[in-house]
Amino acid sequence: MKVTAGGERARLTALYGGLLVLAGALLTGLVYLLVQQGLYTSISTAVTTAVPRGPVPPWNTGPVPAASAVPARRMEGVPVDLDKGLAVTKISDLAGEAALNRLLSVSVIVLTVYAVLSIALAWWMAGRVLRPVSVIAETARRLSGANLHERIALDAPPGELKHLADTFDEMLDRMERLVGAQQRFAANAAHELRTPLAVQRAAAEIGLAGEPDAERVARIRTKLISVADDSEHLIEGLLLLAASEQGLERREPVAVDVLAHAVADGLAEEAAGRGVTVSVRADPLTVAGDGVLLDRLVHNLVANAVRYNTPEGRVSVLVTGDGTLEVANTGPEVPPDTVPQLFEPFRRLAERTHGRGEGAGLGLSIVAAIARAHGAEVSAEANLRGGGLTVRVGFPGAAVAGG
Repeated sequence: MKVTAGGERARLTALYGGLLVLAGALLTGLVYLLVQQGLYTSISTAVTTAVPRGPVPPWNTGPVPAASAVPARRMEGVPVDLDKGLAVTKISDLAGEAALNRLLSVSVIVLTVYAVLSIALAWWMAGRVLRPVSVIAETARRLSGANLHERIALDAPPGELKHLADTFDEMLDRMERLVGAQQRFAANAAHELRTPLAVQRAAAEIGLAGEPDAERVARIRTKLISVADDSEHLIEGLLLLAASEQGLERREPVAVDVLAHAVADGLAEEAAGRGVTVSVRADPLTVAGDGVLLDRLVHNLVANAVRYNTPEGRVSVLVTGDGTLEVANTGPEVPPDTVPQLFEPFRRLAERTHGRGEGAGLGLSIVAAIARAHGAEVSAEANLRGGGLTVRVGFPGAAVAGG
């Protein structure tokens, strides 16, 4: 692992090594003090036990200088026990001093070796501890849009750094999904915008070729206006989707129950034309949010329920005071495994026919984006009876301003 002189590894080494050396020095000093306090007593007891009673024999059997003869002979007027005590004291002092000197020398040598080994061990241990951080840094430095599939997959026992690496992998999973979704969104948007342009070009080049009569010109004109309207609606949907993804700049109390009745009244004519009955049952519910975006959320849910329905079908709108908006409709049978895909941009249950009034497939994706901006949760399930779909938007309790 590459580190600099002032890197984390050097700092951890200094910390670990310093603590180990300090612990060794304290242990050595404590042992020295304890040995020093009890050493004289231990030696004195041992020597007293070893020296026989009676006159103390001379230290040397050969001739002794006059200055050294005092310890070797019995002094006049000194009892035998006192003569023995002087000898024991002298021997104990000399033996204790020699033992302490030896202990100090050995302790200094051992402490020096211990300090070197402690620093080496601290350097190795710091490297082991920081290895996952280095792996994470190298992976983050290497990642780009082309290799977001790579993961750290740290092989280590459970711990804080293992948890950090796993969290980083989970973040990469989310980033890969988001980047993939953005790429699909860009490709689908380009395709959706290219289609009306191609239709307009074909209508202008083919339909208006030569000298078309007035009826033909009127028909081409109607077609061009219809395609232009579809393009305008698509662009508005894209802009609304982008605005929803950016979050809310301001919040104000919005009565969801009032919005439900207003949207149902606004779509009543279209629903009647399709033979669909719309019923609304709404308890008072006020949430903090953006009124324009919430109106679009309710409108998209009800409009989709009306348009993707069957003749003589039904749409029910339910608003509860606990923060739930539910829109259910009859209609074609929806495979349960395809329900989550309907919230992706440009996803439809059936292939696009480019017929008049057909949406761009942004309705539920806009609903999901607006719900996320308001901290709400969106869920959907396929109806087992009568076909169709049931979509629920649950606003969090903190967002409910009154009900």
